[in-house]
Amino acid sequence: MGMRLRLKANYNISGFSTNMQVILSAMKKYGLIMADNGSAMYISGVPDSRWDNDDLHNLGQVPASAFEVIQMSTVYTASNVPQGAAPGIASFAASPTSVSSGDSVTLSWNVSNASYVIVSPQAGAVRGTSVTVQPGQTTTYTLYATNQYGRSTATVTVNLQ
Repeated sequence: MGMRLRLKANYNISGFSTNMQVILSAMKKYGLIMADNGSAMYISGVPDSRWDNDDLHNLGQVPASAFEVIQMSTVYTASNVPQGAAPGIASFAASPTSVSSGDSVTLSWNVSNASYVIVSPQAGAVRGTSVTVQPGQTTTYTLYATNQYGRSTATVTVNLQ
């Protein structure tokens, strides 16, 4: 968690779409930060209507071996694991909880002591205390609140009428 990686300069990105080459070029120049909350080497970011989500999934073809470690924090063992309380989730709610396809839903939460918050699926890493989503089917959203001591989760389901 928090390790800085950079896509190796010699990694061939020519087989990817033009849009993905922009992202991969940025990974070569600026790198990325590892946040191990999903499947192996899953690359995610803030949703944006300018990107084709299906095309973004092609980034999963980039193997871990194509990255170099730029900076790595402390490696924790049983003798040096930080001790403390995981974040608290006082609430996680959807408004409204039942919508028609394409309608917007506001997911909101009250979290304490979290270093960062992720809403899955769709939203990804978020700031603040709410995000708007547009479910295409009945969807259960999961809120992940994480700090250096652990992770807490909560779920809410939005039903499609």
